[in-house]
Amino acid sequence: MRGKQSKKRKIKEEGVYKSLVASKFINKLMKSGKKMLAEKIFYKSMDILKKDLKGDPLVILEKSLENIRPKLEVRARRVGGVNYQIPLPIPENRQIAVAIKWIIKGAKERRKDKEFYVALAEELKDAYKKMGFAYRKKEETHKMAEANKAFAHFQW
Repeated sequence: MRGKQSKKRKIKEEGVYKSLVASKFINKLMKSGKKMLAEKIFYKSMDILKKDLKGDPLVILEKSLENIRPKLEVRARRVGGVNYQIPLPIPENRQIAVAIKWIIKGAKERRKDKEFYVALAEELKDAYKKMGFAYRKKEETHKMAEANKAFAHFQW
C-alpha cells in the first residue's frame, strides 16, 4: 500500500427511516451535491414500494440489497507477464456499495419515458423478487468468479 490510508468517515442516519443503509442509498443517488433532490427521489420510490408490496419499505430495501450483494468478485492480477482474473471475497461495506450502484444503474437503464423514482421503485421491486438488471449483474459476477476459481491460488 502506498501513502496514507484515508480515515473512514461517519455517515449520519437519514431523517425518516433512521437508517444508515437508506442514508448511503441517498448519498449514492445524489448528483452535484443536490441532496434534497436525491432524498425526494428516494422517498417517492419508497412510497411506491410501500403501496405495491404492502410492507415496511425499509425492510423491502434491505431485503433487495441482501438479494443483490455479491459475495465474490474477480480482480486482475499480473503474474509472470500474464493477467489472471482471480476471484476474491468482497468486504461487507463494498458489497452494499456495489449493490446500491447496480440498482441505480438498472433504474437509469429502465428509465425511458417515466420518472426516475418510478424506475428506481421497479428496480427495487425486481431485486426483492430476485430478478431485474441488478440481480443478473450479481449472477454474472458469481459465474465469473466460479469460472476462474482455478486461479484462486494466485491471491495473496
